[in-house]
Amino acid sequence: MPAEPAEDRTLSPYTGRTRAHWEATADSLLAAVAPYATDGGALYHLPGNRASASGRLSDGLEGYARTLLLAGFRRDEKVLERYADGLAAGTAGVWPRVEHRSQPLVEAASIALALRLTRSQLWDRLDDGVRQRAAAWLGDALKAEPWPNNWELFPVTVGGFLQDVGYEPDLSRAVIDRGLERIEQWYLGDGWYTDGHGRKFDYYNGWAMHLYPVLHAWLADDPRLLDLYAGRLEAHLGDHSRLFGGDGAPMLQGRSLTYRFAATAPLWLGALTGRTPLSPGATRRIASGALRYFLDRGAVDGDGLLTRGWRGPDEAFLQDYSGPASPYWASKAFVCLLLPPDHEVWTAREEPGPAERADALTSVRPANWLIQSTRSDGLVRLHNHGSEDVRYDPYYTRLAYSTVTEPTPSPSYDNSVIVGGDASRTGIEPLGVGEGWAASRHTVAEGVAVAGLVVARGAVEVRAHLVAGAAPGTSVQVTGWAARDGARSELRSEHGLSGAGAAVDGLPEAAAGTIGTDASLFVAVVRLTAEPDPRPLTDLVSVRVAPATDAGSGAYDLTVTWAPGDEAAFRFTASAGGEPASSDGPEGPGTREPSRGPCPSVFVRTP
Repeated sequence: MPAEPAEDRTLSPYTGRTRAHWEATADSLLAAVAPYATDGGALYHLPGNRASASGRLSDGLEGYARTLLLAGFRRDEKVLERYADGLAAGTAGVWPRVEHRSQPLVEAASIALALRLTRSQLWDRLDDGVRQRAAAWLGDALKAEPWPNNWELFPVTVGGFLQDVGYEPDLSRAVIDRGLERIEQWYLGDGWYTDGHGRKFDYYNGWAMHLYPVLHAWLADDPRLLDLYAGRLEAHLGDHSRLFGGDGAPMLQGRSLTYRFAATAPLWLGALTGRTPLSPGATRRIASGALRYFLDRGAVDGDGLLTRGWRGPDEAFLQDYSGPASPYWASKAFVCLLLPPDHEVWTAREEPGPAERADALTSVRPANWLIQSTRSDGLVRLHNHGSEDVRYDPYYTRLAYSTVTEPTPSPSYDNSVIVGGDASRTGIEPLGVGEGWAASRHTVAEGVAVAGLVVARGAVEVRAHLVAGAAPGTSVQVTGWAARDGARSELRSEHGLSGAGAAVDGLPEAAAGTIGTDASLFVAVVRLTAEPDPRPLTDLVSVRVAPATDAGSGAYDLTVTWAPGDEAAFRFTASAGGEPASSDGPEGPGTREPSRGPCPSVFVRTP
């Protein structure tokens, strides 16, 4: 394996990492997979006792395509020669065909992008017969129907390359235009897409929904498209950059987490296009910190192979499409190597990332998220009041996620409201997000709904939940964080609950209450911190709850008072009466839709 370069704590005081370290990591990963090439180099059958749902042949193609993408960013001619051999063998009948909504469509995009990046080094040196076969194999991607989500960008990526080399140029252009038009329906503004229909927000925003259009526009040298998509990327990076902890960890939320440091790709892409709110030193610090976080924690095994999991091997992080080579979509992070060695992102001194500069509360309106970070410990917390993909629970449906915790399975559901033993959270409906708060409504079971609110400052959170539709006497539990790695979680009961405590063992603490004759409000103060000696919660916040008699039964007014006296006031209602927190006004345009059954709500109460 290539030797690891020495750390440079002068240029990179936070991580010690330089461009040489990124090059060495790429070289190590490429060297480690070489022994697993088969069938003339067309397939890479990496070790693993679990194939994906697409089967072993598709998994072998995935191994070729995703490591070729890494080689494409690395642009090492000797390594590219072995992939040229694999291309010749694969298109001679080894590879499965690209069909509608099939995994080979995904891998065709990686192959096409790598070929486009290295055209003079790889494609132009192939025999005419190999080029014709490869173009025909890729050409099936122009006719294959993708799934209606980020897959729409795979035919776009293939079409960009095929148009460049003159294969079916009219069809390629039509496919590009069609795919880019389709993703417009999912762009919600402020740099955020939902990954298909519904409200699916996660890291696919950065290294899929932004990466492919921006790279296509950049490679096509299309100023109009580049201004459009790089402008959206720049807006997105203002939020995305805040989802990395001071220890380098990305936010642990969403699916496909085994792609790990792929989360850094949009940071580098902003530097590549010159459209980023980050300084060069902050860009490198965040990205190199994430790379180091995973490399130092077992993401690569003793043979130099990326494992399937988060830090080390862990099947809890896998989906049915996760094959042995799936983690190599982390290759997207090495888009950084498109930046020349003399680019300022490599030559500038590292600067702290957002989580290290100051305490911050960031409202993400399209996703209805609140990002909460604290400078003292570098922790970042994500309060989820608008993202849902029930196929991948618990990585979407919890109330909160962080850079130092993991969702816990049944029966110890973290960050949940459990009504009558049911921790379900479906039909998540945003009710608004503002300065230091976020609110939503969700369904627990038929006839049972919850309106939830978080109000935050520093490391402290006030969480309030109005439960409507449950029978009197039904048990309710409110759980906090599942702390680990030296972090500490606290929960203090405030209204409608009893029980309190602190947790450091990876299991969440819980408070309990019961439903009264009307809709019932449950309030707790929660804190996740790595500070060794934090101030007592009672010194930082107080909570006052009073019945809102002018708003009908089951209505409450909640006032949160922060030391030294700042207040925030909210009203909970058991029916659809009143205006939701997201109604038109200072907090932005409303997004509320009619709901069936109980309709508890929460809105900002003004004097």
